[in-house]
Amino acid sequence: METDVLRWFQQVADGTTVTEVSDLEMVSQPTVSRALSRLEDEVGAPLLRRHGRTLRLTHAGAAFKHHVDAVIHHLDDALAAVQQLVEPETGLVSLQFQASLGTWLVPDLVGSFRSSHPAIRFDLKAKSDERVYSVRPRGEVDLELTTMRPTGPEYRWLYLATEPLRLLVPDDDPLAGQVQTSLEAVADAHFVMIHPASLLRGQTEDLCRLAGFEPEVALVADDLPTIRGYVAAGLGVAVVPALWETTGEPASGRVRYLTLTDEGASREIGMVWATDRRFLPAADLFRQHVAGRARAGRLPSPIAVEQRDR
Repeated sequence: METDVLRWFQQVADGTTVTEVSDLEMVSQPTVSRALSRLEDEVGAPLLRRHGRTLRLTHAGAAFKHHVDAVIHHLDDALAAVQQLVEPETGLVSLQFQASLGTWLVPDLVGSFRSSHPAIRFDLKAKSDERVYSVRPRGEVDLELTTMRPTGPEYRWLYLATEPLRLLVPDDDPLAGQVQTSLEAVADAHFVMIHPASLLRGQTEDLCRLAGFEPEVALVADDLPTIRGYVAAGLGVAVVPALWETTGEPASGRVRYLTLTDEGASREIGMVWATDRRFLPAADLFRQHVAGRARAGRLPSPIAVEQRDR
């Protein structure tokens, strides 16, 4: 079976018309139709059935496509692997990260890396559910930036930094004139919380319980800028990462960031990958770059990077 024909079959099975495939692939429509017919002869069963002007998969076609998708995926991976071995300064790095790290850590790491490896491309995605790792031994994601340290042998962890957490209050709050405080001081306050799929949500709730109270959640937001807007409007207080106070959002003049004296009011940031992952050269180069930048203490301030193995 020819690879091109399998790709044409994929496209038609996914809803592309034969005419559109012929235009995309720059071959004649009869050529595509004859190739699909030959493919059915090789398989020994009808794969597509016409419904009006479109072709739909038969039961045999659906079963066949499941395996074709896997074969084409592995073939594309193999071609990419060979390309990167021949030209290691090219390739693609797939990196996922917690959204709160996307405004400062990700730009720093990727920007500093691309200054010396400009031909390497990145697929960057913020995670929707931070409680589950995206990295797999044979998955699409190479590396992940997270504050969730793995506990099992199936993942590797590279410690990067420790980031303090701050209490965010409106500028007219009675605590606004202080430099530091404890969560106990806001036990009766309304809290603005991040969504439950965020690791920061769970950590905030745990810190409040350690301080002796259950936080009263007044509002839930999907992101940190929204949280800051709610706090600036006087709708509650919030626990946020320290780096967030340096990003210069418009609401920053109507809020105050207080150092939290509670034990555990910080979060470790690290990079995670699957233990059995076989990295292509581009991803391995980036992993080494991140490790070197952390060891040299060259991550963005005001994070206090500890110069020791973790």
